[in-house]
Amino acid sequence: MQPIADYGLVGDTRTAALVSSDGSVDWLCVPRFDSAPIFGRLVGGPAAGRFRLGPAATPTVVARNYRHHTATLETTWITPGGKLTLTEAMVAEVGGRLLPATVLVRRLSAVGGSVDAVVEFDPRRGEQHREPRIRHRGQDLVCQWGALAISLSCDPGPAIEPGRPTHFTVTPDRPVTFVLTVAYREPLIHVQAAAAWALLVEDEGRWRDWTARVDQDLPFREEVIRSLLTLRLLTYSPSGAPVAAPTTSLPEQRGGVRNFDYRFAWPRDASIGIVAFLSVGMVEEARGFLWWLLHASRLQRPRLPVLLTLDGRQAPPERGLRDWPGYVGSVPVRVGNGAAQQHQLDGYGWILNAAWTLVQAGHPLYGETWRAMQGFADLVARRWSQPDAGIWEVRGDQVHHVHSKLMAWLALDRALRIAETHRLSTGRRQRWQAARRAIGIEVKNLGFDTSMGSYTRSYRSQELDAALLILPQIGVEERGSPRTRGTLDAIRKQLSAGGPLLYRYPPGRDGLPGTEGAFLPCSFWLVEALALDDRRREALELFADLLGRASPLGLYAEEMDPATGEYLGNYPQALTHAALVQAALALRDLPSVS
Repeated sequence: MQPIADYGLVGDTRTAALVSSDGSVDWLCVPRFDSAPIFGRLVGGPAAGRFRLGPAATPTVVARNYRHHTATLETTWITPGGKLTLTEAMVAEVGGRLLPATVLVRRLSAVGGSVDAVVEFDPRRGEQHREPRIRHRGQDLVCQWGALAISLSCDPGPAIEPGRPTHFTVTPDRPVTFVLTVAYREPLIHVQAAAAWALLVEDEGRWRDWTARVDQDLPFREEVIRSLLTLRLLTYSPSGAPVAAPTTSLPEQRGGVRNFDYRFAWPRDASIGIVAFLSVGMVEEARGFLWWLLHASRLQRPRLPVLLTLDGRQAPPERGLRDWPGYVGSVPVRVGNGAAQQHQLDGYGWILNAAWTLVQAGHPLYGETWRAMQGFADLVARRWSQPDAGIWEVRGDQVHHVHSKLMAWLALDRALRIAETHRLSTGRRQRWQAARRAIGIEVKNLGFDTSMGSYTRSYRSQELDAALLILPQIGVEERGSPRTRGTLDAIRKQLSAGGPLLYRYPPGRDGLPGTEGAFLPCSFWLVEALALDDRRREALELFADLLGRASPLGLYAEEMDPATGEYLGNYPQALTHAALVQAALALRDLPSVS
């Protein structure tokens, strides 16, 4: 398999494909992110199918990039006959027209001479890699599994047989366009090649209009825009739910068992992304997320689920897929997620902070939204003194995590700030104030180790937790205070994985076999914390180093192997991209930034 960083993301805000530099779609779930894949070679091996399109001869990749401020991916190879370029994207905007929800457009064009090309189209479905029922409808190849059908057309092009390589020639005067459409429990709609290409070009214009809203003077604007585009592509547009990543079971340790399904919405991670959107003035995304959360959590409120499906339901139980070989032999390949039943106190803080950021930007909460936020704050005021599973979803006994207590304090603090412009009863205000004060006292007494000069992972422990890098943002301690600075320095030293890389907590201390890589969001949190602590030169140096560790296409995974620089974990990871945006925003006032 190709390295994780080799893959590009192509998406339509309903699902997404991962495409390698040899033109192979090795991961695509339809009709949505959390469906079974029709091309699953990434973790299911050759039997799980792929859709490769590229040179017939062994090529050399000479350029790979996204078209400027769009979601259109281009890959150019040098071949004996000339240069061959693959341009591909999925159409995001299909509303109001007779179009399938998913349209993947892939076009090969040649320069300098005719190029021999090949297409390998081998769709499979489900856990057993089921082959489709095949029929032809005119020039279209139709593959069907019950209520799911896909159509592949090619103009001009050869007759394609699924599972067999088909060779053809691309001439400079006539590009070859492939169009894949998907139908689930609805009529299968044919889209001609010329019309599909026009749709792709229209979509590019919409993406450019969307990115043009980002402040022209924003530091590291190009990197921020790529991260924002990635976050938007990972947002399920029918509901507004952001997925943590479009993949399952890309390993946190090569050949290990730390392989989890991230095709769900974590309210915590989503809230961090929403603050990133709000910070660059994109309010619609925040409104959409809060609307989704309001409806998704209605059956369990005021309890906030750790994670939910894209339509707000409880995540399915976690299980391994039989006989799936995994990425580079990393098994099991899992679907579902066992963290769904955990109690994580920190999530309430992230949610209420996102709501406060929206209010702070001049957008009051609707009545029902404010009532939901009050319910979350009430629960925090009642349950903050109980142990929880913590932000990292360690599968063991619950403890008093210091980060969770800090986020409980933040939840009440932000609720009280919102209440300054929204109606709130006197009794509720007093309960929240009392709980906030009690949390602050307890955390300072039990969560700080004087011998280390740092806040710790849990009460009366001497382990550290990189999640405490959010300390300068909270308000429990003053920015630049000895306790704040001591915590940042201790984390940077004792959890260092080399350079700007950090471990989440001491390696091997999470109850799972093996170890994991450095956790990339924590590195961006360190940049933000140093900037807020007026250590901006250090922050800039670390940020520049981290930008140099992006994939060739500007994408980031969840983790990185400190020894090899190889990406680990699901990819691309929404939390990493959200943390990058917030780190850049923390540096935006620096006159030396270019």
